[in-house]
Amino acid sequence: MLTELLPFAIPFNSAAIAGTALWGLALYLAFSPLGDWVTAQLNRWFNFAERSLYFSEQAFERDRQGRESQNAFLASLLSPLPFVGAGVLLQYGVQLGLGQSWSLSLAMIAVMGSGIYELGRRDSQSSDLS
Repeated sequence: MLTELLPFAIPFNSAAIAGTALWGLALYLAFSPLGDWVTAQLNRWFNFAERSLYFSEQAFERDRQGRESQNAFLASLLSPLPFVGAGVLLQYGVQLGLGQSWSLSLAMIAVMGSGIYELGRRDSQSSDLS
């Protein structure tokens, strides 16, 4: 489909894309408090940037709740991007050091390990509250 739109071919390395996504997910799960902080900062910045677009306080307050909900949604969508960027570096670093198959294997192990860690962290937080 893409070759019909463009007159040239773009080579995609599907293993590198999968490895990058896996490393990004592993980092996002392992550092979830940092991910929550990134989401909060993006949401704060979106709200600040949108406030500067309005000249009157009445126009700003009219649909404030809907815009803040939309900004929170966009912040949650964009918050994994720094982790995916770090995943690119990890993917190519491990790929250069150990090879492509090892990079994918280690990324899968990292996702499983960070997922188990995150489940344990949340369980310990919920048991501390009760």
